[in-house]
Amino acid sequence: MKIALPLLLLCPLAHGAVCPTGQLKDQATLVRAEHLWLQAAEQHDVAALGCILADEFEEADFAGSLIDRSAMLASAANPGSGHTELLDLHAYVYGDFAYVRGVGVTKGDDKKVLAKNRFTDIFVYRDGRWQCVAGHESHFPAPASTY
Repeated sequence: MKIALPLLLLCPLAHGAVCPTGQLKDQATLVRAEHLWLQAAEQHDVAALGCILADEFEEADFAGSLIDRSAMLASAANPGSGHTELLDLHAYVYGDFAYVRGVGVTKGDDKKVLAKNRFTDIFVYRDGRWQCVAGHESHFPAPASTY
């Protein structure tokens, strides 16, 4: 029984349940956070995504709907189709506040563009890490010749 307790304590670390701390307040860290967000969503890693999204997170999607943190986490748990690539990422840092603007291009297994979205994510720095508090997506058609 003495061995089981330490193993149980290490399990959350192995599954990404412990959120990072000590993140730098720089543009590169925010760009990495966007890539980690995408990776967590595509790999259905709800714990990792939970570290990125603040409790009060809300996103306005391209259809005008508001998606809160619990809905975003629930959607990450469900399998999706295609793969999204992030392009044109630019991060701007203002002390404990920052935003990232970029483009997400989702392609199907046949490599055809399924969707293209321009997004802006707003972050605050708290508990030693960047947390996304709000986002907005604008959907637009993507001509195949563009990509």
